[in-house]
Amino acid sequence: MLKKTAVVAAAVLIVSALHAQPAETKVPETFDYEWAGKNYTMQKYFIVFLKSGPTRGGEKEEIAKLQQEHLAYLGGLYEKGIINLNGPTGGPGEIRGFSVYNVATIEEAESLATADPMVKAGRLVVEVHPWWLAKGSGVK
Repeated sequence: MLKKTAVVAAAVLIVSALHAQPAETKVPETFDYEWAGKNYTMQKYFIVFLKSGPTRGGEKEEIAKLQQEHLAYLGGLYEKGIINLNGPTGGPGEIRGFSVYNVATIEEAESLATADPMVKAGRLVVEVHPWWLAKGSGVK
């Protein structure tokens, strides 16, 4: 009886897998426009401001380790094409840096940004805003 139940369960799993719909891939919003005789495609990106968090101070070794993890995390997202621009700001103020995320939704940008080790440790907090930019444009 146990063997028959296992076979039926396996068959149900196989049939379910064969009929499963692939997950819908979300893509960023875009629209086309013409300016100065050229056609452009605007895309919605998300700019993530990294701001000073509530947790300041601490042991130098701990802070250095978090900084390494932070840079590795953001570098990994950059290498995957999730972050297009990234870097620290200079001078005083609560904004310590920013990143431009190339994802479909603000929720995805917030989820990725809050997974940053510096954010998880409370040393940084994030503020996310949609940002429209012509696809393929860059800093000149």
